[in-house]
Amino acid sequence: MFGGSGFLGSHVSDRLSDAGHEVTIFDRVDSPWLRDDQRMVVGDVLDADAVNSAVEGAGAVYNYAAIADLNDAIRMPVEAARVNVIGNVNVLEACRASGVGRFVYASTVYVYSREGGFYRSSKQSAEHFVEEYQQSYGLDYTILRYGSLYGPRSDEHNGLWRIVRGAIESGEIRYQGSADALREYIHVDDAAVASVHALGDEFRNEHVVLTGQEPMRVVDLLGMVAEILGLDPTSVEVDETPQAGHYVRTPYAYMPRPARKYVPAMHVDLGQGLLQLIDEAQAAVDGSDGD
Repeated sequence: MFGGSGFLGSHVSDRLSDAGHEVTIFDRVDSPWLRDDQRMVVGDVLDADAVNSAVEGAGAVYNYAAIADLNDAIRMPVEAARVNVIGNVNVLEACRASGVGRFVYASTVYVYSREGGFYRSSKQSAEHFVEEYQQSYGLDYTILRYGSLYGPRSDEHNGLWRIVRGAIESGEIRYQGSADALREYIHVDDAAVASVHALGDEFRNEHVVLTGQEPMRVVDLLGMVAEILGLDPTSVEVDETPQAGHYVRTPYAYMPRPARKYVPAMHVDLGQGLLQLIDEAQAAVDGSDGD
């Protein structure tokens, strides 16, 4: 699992372990959530030798290592290309050389959007390399296109986490973007469960969309957060200044290869998921106050 120390990667790693897989996490930093039944390798996807060593003997490889924040990619386009494209090719090449049976790539619903900036550009290019490795070398893949994730273990790179933590610290809810913005939020645990199911034969060489059940206006979600926190739901402040690279109503434009949407039979209720997120954000605020 490349990028297994991060928000999504750590949850997928845990679900893989729960399913009986032997999990090796490869990341630039030690995972704070490493389990006793998981192995940790500290390294960089740009180090081809380290990548080759980590992949040797693996039956399936997940790559979640990326610059995944749209704003970070806008500030650092060269680094986004290096990590998201060249790093991914390093992992693909290691998988080809080791005869890995399945390569699972974490992509985004932005991949064929008009928005997404350099992040979208890098993910689109990376998907093309994944597809070409299958055509040229027979390396089977599953591409998972994630939507708006939320839940435990998130950090300042996650938009909803930033908003919730800011509300706890200041007593105010502020959002920059269109008041009409729609998102299909998916709890990270639901996404992780689906990511393990994706190893099934029915997902071989498929593109899968992993988003929430229903589109929801961001301002309505923030009203829910305000109500849970005991704040005035009408006090949500919306700064309509557009955010570069962020979509309003849909991330989709022309998609030359459409993806199937995975819909789990059971999923985390949004209200319950928000309570969980708020509890974790409150603990983070309380912890920082005690430093």
